[in-house]
Amino acid sequence: MKKVLFIICALLALSGCTNKEQNYTESAIAADDISGSETEKRDVTKTGSLELKYATQFSAAYYERGYIHINVADEADYVIVPENENENNLGLSNPVYIHRPCNNIYLAASSAMDLFIELNALDDIAFCSTKAEDYAMDEARNAIESDKIKYVGKYSAPDYELLLSGGCTLAIESTMISHSPKIKEQLERVGIPVFIERSSYEESPMGRLEWIKLYGLLTGNETEAIEFFDLEQEKIAEIIASGINSGCTEEKKTVAFFSITSNGYVTVRKPGDYICKMIEIAGGEYALNNLLIDEENALSTINIGMEDFYREANAADILIYNGSIDGGIGSIEELLVKNELLKDFKAVKQGDVWSTSLNMFQESSKIADVIEEMADVIAGGSEPEHKYLMRLE
Repeated sequence: MKKVLFIICALLALSGCTNKEQNYTESAIAADDISGSETEKRDVTKTGSLELKYATQFSAAYYERGYIHINVADEADYVIVPENENENNLGLSNPVYIHRPCNNIYLAASSAMDLFIELNALDDIAFCSTKAEDYAMDEARNAIESDKIKYVGKYSAPDYELLLSGGCTLAIESTMISHSPKIKEQLERVGIPVFIERSSYEESPMGRLEWIKLYGLLTGNETEAIEFFDLEQEKIAEIIASGINSGCTEEKKTVAFFSITSNGYVTVRKPGDYICKMIEIAGGEYALNNLLIDEENALSTINIGMEDFYREANAADILIYNGSIDGGIGSIEELLVKNELLKDFKAVKQGDVWSTSLNMFQESSKIADVIEEMADVIAGGSEPEHKYLMRLE
């Protein structure tokens, strides 16, 4: 792989051409020629599989000599190639090869940043597509500000030359890249394999969290990833067993989770979404469970009119405003500025209105902590040290 990157960079440097598209295409030809000559099809035996308890969007199988096959649902097959070993397709028709050591990663899927931090694998990330000020985690922000992680532009317009000169070995993209397919193609042309992660398609919160096992495989921190996941699973089991909200009312409190767009629509979670399931684990009931969805798609949210939101959620016991969308709100008064109809909502009258912090979505490894805070909110607790949910006055 180093040889490939050397040739790519040499071609870019020697061409002297201002037409970047031509440079990238020529480099890709050289990279394809080299990788093709090194690929082996020698038989190796499957030795086992990664145990997954909740995740449905990926699977992983182990093979002799340290090869690992990762399948991501509806996307692609990937083969992790051990250090000092040649590429082996493991009998797959067209896998993407990821060579160890898997470092100098370009992370365009920002939700995975916290999982790398949790695995103490931040040093494996060399590039990102999110600016320092847009991260809530100090570790990520400091790494970008100190240039340990280089910002290479938006995911839809990365700086290819910076990626190549920095020896990028892997690009991790979210499914947003499907809106910019030419970017994926260009990365592949210049010899950078692209991994598309689908954790956002997991139906359960624990399924999302279980993707830390995949990043453990990529970074060589599989044991740490499994241990972390098991501990978080135990935390959630303890929350459920404690019955923190039992005895409040005979019926479960209803919770509406929403935000309001600039043109007045209300963005809500679809029934069955992982946020809805977190509310249920915390002892509540999602207030819009009866919402009718006209068009089914992979999105976890839907925009509805205020009249529809009023009909479904005006009697909700608790309102949680998703502050990660528009920067959040600091008071009920700010909420009413968005739409005066909200003053008639039960939760507004009773002062049971909350807002999320940006951390709630960026700190994707803290699902158990978020559920614990939700449980306290639903139980009517007054815990002043909430990190992810803030009461609005």
